[in-house]
Amino acid sequence: MFTAATSYERFMGRWSRQLAVAFAAFAGIRDDDRVLDVGCGTGALTAALLARNPKASVTGIDPSASFLESCRANYPASRFVEGGAERLPFGDREFDASLASLVLAFVPAPSDAITEMTRVTVRGGTVAATIWDHSEGMTMLRAFWEAADQVDPSERPIEAQPSLDRDVINALWRAADLEEVRIEPLMVEMPFSSFDDYWSPFLAGQGPAGLYAAAASEGTREAIARILKARFLGDGPDRPFTIHSRAWAIRGSVPS
Repeated sequence: MFTAATSYERFMGRWSRQLAVAFAAFAGIRDDDRVLDVGCGTGALTAALLARNPKASVTGIDPSASFLESCRANYPASRFVEGGAERLPFGDREFDASLASLVLAFVPAPSDAITEMTRVTVRGGTVAATIWDHSEGMTMLRAFWEAADQVDPSERPIEAQPSLDRDVINALWRAADLEEVRIEPLMVEMPFSSFDDYWSPFLAGQGPAGLYAAAASEGTREAIARILKARFLGDGPDRPFTIHSRAWAIRGSVPS
């Protein structure tokens, strides 16, 4: 679903980078920690971790070769490995913390990913993740799908775990026997310079919404765009606007 680094950056990358700053602070990483960035993507969380903790050692893993190539070019001091969250190619207790930002919704079996993150983390270490609040808080994507449903209510691609929400991740963390579990909302405010700044990244075919938009007929796309433009701009002229969104962050400690 996410394959092209440049297109991803224009679409969801700018959201990921803002969220990563807040998530890095929430995770409570220390300067000398060995950190695993699960589903590192184009390196949003890696960048935030290194900015906050320059002495930390960050290893990223992602299934996208394009994303890994971008990470290696931008963060040469870190290590990046190709692979998936449900079978991490690392030894037991290899990291002080394992973090997953905006990844678990795309993992077919999130519980397996959490089990693996726990396995590779030292006792007393941190296992943490973020997910978008798709039901109420991720306005950018929710508005798109609401408009798409008005125009064409046919079957469409969705995240692997569309029902992954605050209660579900809380249950997953506790089922993994993680201790001191804590959940907080993280807010992101995204300015757009124009309607096209919001709309055009959907057409690059990244993620479920991008795949749907790229495959839809021109008439369907135009109808969706009209609905969205009216939602964000009303009857007025094109102009800058801002969208607020919310994610949930969760962390726990590996039993010691």
